[in-house]
Amino acid sequence: MEQFFASGRAVDVVLAVLVVEALWLRLRGQQWVDISPALLPAILMMLGLRAALTGMDWPFISFPLALAFPVHLYDMHRRRMLQRKP
Repeated sequence: MEQFFASGRAVDVVLAVLVVEALWLRLRGQQWVDISPALLPAILMMLGLRAALTGMDWPFISFPLALAFPVHLYDMHRRRMLQRKP
C-alpha cells in the first residue's frame, strides 16, 4: 500500500474518478463549460499532490496548487452570477 501512494498511483485513481464524474455529468446534460470550472480545481490539486508524492521539485507542486485557487474563485463567481440570472 505504501508503494501505491508513493508512486502516485493513488492520485491516478482519483483523477480517473474525476474523469468519470465529468463524463457522467456530461451525459446528464450539463455542458463542458459548466463542468470544467467545477472539476478543474480538484484536478489541479491532485496534480500537485502527485508531484509531492513522487518527489518532484517544488515548482511542480506549487504551480498547480496556486492555479487551483483562482479557478475555484472563478467557479464560485460564475455560479453566483448564474443564480442571479432572471
